[in-house]
Amino acid sequence: MTQEKSPANHGDSGGVEEVHPSVLEAARRAKLDRYRNEMGVDPFGARVSGLVALQDARAAFNADAQTQHELDSAKAKADPAFQIVDTRPRMQVAGRVVQYRDLGKIIFFWLRDHTGDLQISMSKAAADAKSFEIAKALDYGDIVCAQGPIGRTQKGEICIWAHHVSLQCKSLAPPPGKWHGLEDAEIRYRKRYLDMWATPRTMQVFQMRSRIVAMVRNFMQRGGYLEVETPMMQPLAGGAAARPFVTTHNALGMNLFLRVAPELYLKRLITGGMPRVFEINRNFRNEGVDRSHNPEFTAMEAYEAFGDYTSIMDMTESLVHECAVEVAKEQADVPAGPVLAFGELKVNYAKPFRRVTFAQLFKQGSGLDIFDEKSVLQEAQTRHIPHAAT
Repeated sequence: MTQEKSPANHGDSGGVEEVHPSVLEAARRAKLDRYRNEMGVDPFGARVSGLVALQDARAAFNADAQTQHELDSAKAKADPAFQIVDTRPRMQVAGRVVQYRDLGKIIFFWLRDHTGDLQISMSKAAADAKSFEIAKALDYGDIVCAQGPIGRTQKGEICIWAHHVSLQCKSLAPPPGKWHGLEDAEIRYRKRYLDMWATPRTMQVFQMRSRIVAMVRNFMQRGGYLEVETPMMQPLAGGAAARPFVTTHNALGMNLFLRVAPELYLKRLITGGMPRVFEINRNFRNEGVDRSHNPEFTAMEAYEAFGDYTSIMDMTESLVHECAVEVAKEQADVPAGPVLAFGELKVNYAKPFRRVTFAQLFKQGSGLDIFDEKSVLQEAQTRHIPHAAT
C-alpha cells in the first residue's frame, strides 16, 4: 500500500515523510492499470444488492455465537477432523477505506459509510485468493464491498471477518492529511463531498438537517397549512430588499429575475381563497458571499388568513420548540427545556419564549430611543456608520 496521509489513521506517524500528491496519484493510476490488466478486476465496480449499513452490521454482533465459534475453533485446532459450524450472522457491507494495516497473512482495514466506521479483518487462510490480492493493493479512499461473518478480534474489536472483498471504486486522488485532517475551512465548504467522508460530523449535520426539514413540513401540515410551489423566475423582483440575479427568457424575449423571496406569490394564493399556505424552497440574492451568507439558500415562508403578527409568533414558537424537542431526543444528557448548544451558546427552547420589540432591543443595545431620530443620527455619525444620514 502506498504510504500516504489519511484523515482517520490513528497511531504513531513513524516519521513518514509526506509525498507530493502528484506522485501519489501516479501510483494510484498504476494500481488502476494493475487491477485491470493483471487481476482482471473492474476498478469501478458493479451493482451490489443486499448491503447492510455499517452501524446495523455492528449491532448484529452476537456474543453467544462468537463465543461458540471461538470454542469450536479451539477444538478444531486440537482435532483437525472436528467440523466447525459457524452460526455468526453473515453481513455484506460497503464503505470507503479510512484506515489500513497489512500484517502479511492478515489484513485489517476500516470502512466508513453514512452511519459510521467498522473494522474489516481478512485472513489469507480464510479468504479467497482474488479477494486477498485486491485487499493487498487497497489505498485510502477506495470504496470496497466486504462479505463475511460479524465477529471480533483477539483484542475484542467487533469486525467482519471477510471471506470475499470486491473493489467498487478505485480512488485516484489522495485523501486529506493523515495527521491534520481537512482543516482548511474554505476547502471544507467548497468540497463538501470530501468533507463528508473526512469529517463524520459533517455527514451527521446533513442527516439532521434532512430530519429537521421533515419535522417542519409535518408540523405545518398538521397545522392546516397547504404546501405550495411558486415561480422561481419572476418578472419583478419583490418580497425583499435584495439585489436579484437576472436571466433571459429566450422564447418570450424578456428579462426575468430569480426570486429573492416567494412572498408576493404566496399572498396571491391567500387572496385567491387558500386559508393557510407555506413553501420550503430556494431563494436567490446576488449579494455578498461568506461562510454564513450564500447567494442561494433554503427558506420557509408561511401566511394565513384572519391572523396577525401574533398568530405567526405563536406558530413560530411552537414550531421551533417542537423541533428542538425532537432533536434533543437524539442527544444524551440534554437539560430540560430543552437546552441545546449553538456554538458556544446554550439556548433554552422552553415555552413560552421571551417576546420583545425591536425598539426595546435597540435601546437595550445602544441606550437610545429608536424614535429619537436626532440622537440616533448623531450616534451613528459618531460611530462612523456609512450613509447614516439616509
